[in-house]
Amino acid sequence: MPMQPRFRPTVLALALTTLAAADAAAQTGRTLAQRLDSLAGAGVLENRAVGTVAAVVKGTDTLLFNGYGRANVEWDVPMPADAMFEIGSVTKQFTAAAILQLRDEGKLSLDDEITKWLPDFDTRGNKVTVRQLLDHTSGMVGLTEMPEFDLLVWNQRFPRDSAYALIKRYPFQFPTGTAQMYNNSAFWLAGLIVEKASGMTYEDYVEQRIFAPLGMTRSMYCDSGEHVPRRANGYRVRDGVIRRAPTNVHTWPFAAGSICSTAGDLVTWVTALHGGKVLSPRSYREMTTPSTLADGTPLRYGLGIGVGKDSRGLTYIGHGGSISGFTAEAGWYPDAQLAVVVLVNSNGNVDPGDVGGELAAELLPWQRPTVAPFTGDAAPLVGTYRGPGRGRDIVVQVTQAPQGIAVSINGGSPRPAPWVEGMTFRVGSTFLTFRGGDLHLSGGSAYSVLKRQ
Repeated sequence: MPMQPRFRPTVLALALTTLAAADAAAQTGRTLAQRLDSLAGAGVLENRAVGTVAAVVKGTDTLLFNGYGRANVEWDVPMPADAMFEIGSVTKQFTAAAILQLRDEGKLSLDDEITKWLPDFDTRGNKVTVRQLLDHTSGMVGLTEMPEFDLLVWNQRFPRDSAYALIKRYPFQFPTGTAQMYNNSAFWLAGLIVEKASGMTYEDYVEQRIFAPLGMTRSMYCDSGEHVPRRANGYRVRDGVIRRAPTNVHTWPFAAGSICSTAGDLVTWVTALHGGKVLSPRSYREMTTPSTLADGTPLRYGLGIGVGKDSRGLTYIGHGGSISGFTAEAGWYPDAQLAVVVLVNSNGNVDPGDVGGELAAELLPWQRPTVAPFTGDAAPLVGTYRGPGRGRDIVVQVTQAPQGIAVSINGGSPRPAPWVEGMTFRVGSTFLTFRGGDLHLSGGSAYSVLKRQ
């Protein structure tokens, strides 16, 4: 005969206990939902953003999916949760996935030199591979850093061939593989390679080979002239003043930044990509493994996607985007199987990546980093350093400060650079490491060695 329990609660007591537990769980859920909602909507509430849509999905649980502010200011249209946005450089992970799918099918190799696919492209003696287009180490000048870009980007009279001719015209900024610099030209060329290897236009490829199989019915290659239901308009916000942003002509952003999508579709994409439904295990591993320079220096970027720790030390795989009138972030926190998407229909004062990090921090354990003063001798670090930057040389002036050093970048005001470890300091998301008399700058998609002047 089984032993009887020493205490058996009455039916009423058991019911009250169950109800109390359920109420506590519900209250905890409401509190979390309220915190997420408050973080996501803060930019609109504080008049720093026109409109926002944010989604947070953990496993199969949707913890947040809401729109804030306005999709259209002129007609005072509220922001629907399924509004379509231009997502800018979030496009890059789709382009990289297209290349990797074609590699999985045996139609190209990541180690193909780009001249195999673009034989008329002058690499100025560099051997540039498809892989080096996708990890920003090609060394070519970025299309958006060319002075002609602002004159042509909103002009519908210039065909796509004009962009290709412009990219071919510029010399390389640094030898291929020796540095990393965020590069829209490289992804533009990657889009051409997708077309040549697949026999399809880039537009058709992403819509037929990626969106359709995943059921992403509210995603498309952007067409500014096409009527799209619940499409958000783009704006700029400065000092609380809202102005309509110029309409983007998507002849030019192309494979570097011309996809339109919704928060719901991007959650579908993120969970499918990281759930093994888009790429082979080999290709997924290569996409999400940090690349290296030719000398073995590790980077914080894979193929078309950022890989590493966010500002709170949480493991993150994702990408942001910015284009006239719109900013975006779509990413994955693998430790919690967490998809976070933040879309904003204005440029100016809200960083979707920062908002996404705040949302993730409500769900993942993290510790606020301690800032310790630099106890070494900062005097040998003082000086002026110059090296390749995005589109032009970058100049960093290092001075001594009470806690170690301060840095001025391209003539800007000096900013304290908190000490991290060893000879590494940090300003925002940029790490500064002093090594062998040089200054190594590294960020999410940049790694450059600056020489002392």
